[in-house]
Amino acid sequence: MVLTQETLNFLKDLEANNNREWFDEHKSTFKEHQAIVKDFFRVILEGLNVSDEIEKFKMFRIYRDVRFSKDKTPYKTHLSGSFTRSGAKLRGGYYIRLKPNDSFIGVGFWEPNKEDLLRIRKELELDAEEFRSVINEPSFKKVWGSITGDELKTSPKGFDKEHKDIDLIRKKQFIFGKKFTDKEVTSPNFSKKIISSFIAVRPFFDLMSDILTTDLNGESLLD
Repeated sequence: MVLTQETLNFLKDLEANNNREWFDEHKSTFKEHQAIVKDFFRVILEGLNVSDEIEKFKMFRIYRDVRFSKDKTPYKTHLSGSFTRSGAKLRGGYYIRLKPNDSFIGVGFWEPNKEDLLRIRKELELDAEEFRSVINEPSFKKVWGSITGDELKTSPKGFDKEHKDIDLIRKKQFIFGKKFTDKEVTSPNFSKKIISSFIAVRPFFDLMSDILTTDLNGESLLD
């Protein structure tokens, strides 16, 4: 399954004509490109399920929620999808966004709930050595670079602002991202490149799954 420049060109045209009249006139063309991208995402899903367990695949709607946004344009100018791992035992998620000159994939923990976030912070407070070892491993960094995500400007409540690992403890998200050029997006091996990149994040997901399914004594929290 190969994506084509025509799909990217349509998204460029949508960005230049982001109004309901133009979209309604070109809706059939949009549906064609949407179907192509959805098939592409399903190839990624099949590839992931060879070595992982994906509980949910979602392709996001093109329509924007403008109720609380200053930007009132009605449509997103990208196509995107997410893949959620199975159950309580496997944590972490995968994300793909296709946008002309700004396509990327992301992995990690976008919005951990307060209980999970506290558990992660407590683990890092106790000992962040294994966490750092995983994210700084050379082959991992070659694919994913450095960890990103929103963070507090100071320490979370109840944590020492002078802690040696406060740079990690103050994070609210634990995300890695990887960008692609349009040439890469439309290349025949793009799906394989995404799948191999997603597989490369597994040591991080395995560690985080272990943290989030145990207490600080290492005892399982699963039934």
